[in-house]
Amino acid sequence: MTVHQLSVFIENKSGALVRVLQLLKQENIQLIASTIADTADFGIFRIICSEPEKACRVLKEAGVAVSLCEVFAVELDDRPGKAADAIEIFASEGISISYLYSFLLNGKGVLIFRTDNAEKAAEVIASNGLSVIEEKDLSRLL
Repeated sequence: MTVHQLSVFIENKSGALVRVLQLLKQENIQLIASTIADTADFGIFRIICSEPEKACRVLKEAGVAVSLCEVFAVELDDRPGKAADAIEIFASEGISISYLYSFLLNGKGVLIFRTDNAEKAAEVIASNGLSVIEEKDLSRLL
């Protein structure tokens, strides 16, 4: 019920981000979604992509600090308030969201998030009929 996300640790200096993007480009790995959270010295570049295991291997082999983790990808109707409705469901069950980013694709909203309680989040998703995007379905997003 989850997808793999890369978390790439990059220095906040000119050329660091382009190096990561060029490595993925050379391997023909398609980005689906990404976000950067930064501090003064470094950033965390979070990526959902077409081939996360391959991307992780390629980046590690190039000496880039990267990790792979599981996140949820919930698909929503593209209507005002749908993200709020979804997050309210998790909050009402006492589930904290560690981080979240979203995007629109093919007329649907997609929320990517990580939580402190993945097992309970999966139960809440199932019991509330939320639509999730699974790893095997990522290709339909491209």
